[in-house]
Amino acid sequence: MEVRINKESEVTTVAFVGRLDTPAAQEVAAEIEPLKDDAATGTIVMDCSELTYISSSGLRIFLSLRKAAANKGGKVIVKGISNDIRQVFMMTGFLNLFEIVD
Repeated sequence: MEVRINKESEVTTVAFVGRLDTPAAQEVAAEIEPLKDDAATGTIVMDCSELTYISSSGLRIFLSLRKAAANKGGKVIVKGISNDIRQVFMMTGFLNLFEIVD
């Protein structure tokens, strides 16, 4: 699992590459943690165009970042989810929690 973080003015893009399974989620959570402090400064775009799998632990990472952003007045957008990831989001109710863009 690879995570690429790119900050440009008020938009931070987090690109996920590979499988966000339970073992990878611990490392990813640590990489994402500083973004919670920056959540008030604008928009965080979670780019999932190269994400091939997400576990419940991975979903928790998305949810915790969304919660931190909402508490600080920031915004989280999920971009480029595949049909498989969209199914997981649909089954878990995440489609209603996040703004999804293609």
